[in-house]
Amino acid sequence: MTDFYIVDTHTLLWYLDTDKRLGKRAAEILSDRSARFLLPAIALAEALFILEKGREQYAISERKMLASVRADSRIRVVALSQRILDLTLKCKAIDEMHDRQIVATTLLAEEAGFNTAILTRDANITQSGLVACVW
Repeated sequence: MTDFYIVDTHTLLWYLDTDKRLGKRAAEILSDRSARFLLPAIALAEALFILEKGREQYAISERKMLASVRADSRIRVVALSQRILDLTLKCKAIDEMHDRQIVATTLLAEEAGFNTAILTRDANITQSGLVACVW
């Protein structure tokens, strides 16, 4: 049984925007009222930045995204910490800094004894083999 699912940047965007790119299993989990989620602050910040830049079209606004995250009691936003930065050193198989921090957040939860999986289709994360991924 998974204690916490870690929410990746595009997973958050696609879920809140009801985008068809969201994986079927990820959508089922995100719709499960009993599921619990950890949202790395870096993933939330990156999603807000993507909305701000407007390079992709999303119906959701930055304010609506923040309000949705705040209103969902299943979501805990995890701040970037020194321990997460330390754990990024185990994530060198992952090319992007943001993704390293998301995986390091997962490793932090596992270090605390929780069963976790990242909701992601990011090839670099899934191919790293560092953590369980669901899509």
